[in-house]
Amino acid sequence: MNSNVVLVRELYAAFAAGDLPRLLAHFDPRIVWNEAEGFPLSDRNPYVGPEAITLGVFARIAEEWDGFEVRVGEVVGSGDVVTMFGRYRARHRRTGKALDVQCAHTWWVANGKLVRFQQMVDTAAVAAAVR
Repeated sequence: MNSNVVLVRELYAAFAAGDLPRLLAHFDPRIVWNEAEGFPLSDRNPYVGPEAITLGVFARIAEEWDGFEVRVGEVVGSGDVVTMFGRYRARHRRTGKALDVQCAHTWWVANGKLVRFQQMVDTAAVAAAVR
């Protein structure tokens, strides 16, 4: 198995365990992170660096969603580009509406660190959960 696929799988294991230090250890200090256009957290794109991602993405997810999880499906890639196909599941804190949507994350890897992230998600379904 491609070592970068293994790296991305480890990242999601750390996220699922709630182990932020372990997760962030895989990020390059200059990682560039983009949420899908139309996704509520895309308002600050691009996020640059682990601190910006922690405050602008992870903290906001924790504030807005109960039980947010990424259900990892297939993880595929060759070379330095890896994509995860999965689902987001959560419940919006304000509306109480459930979220269960497809997502895909593409990661770029250099020197064993994650240097770039692009989220793809059903933004219409997300918008319906927050209204």
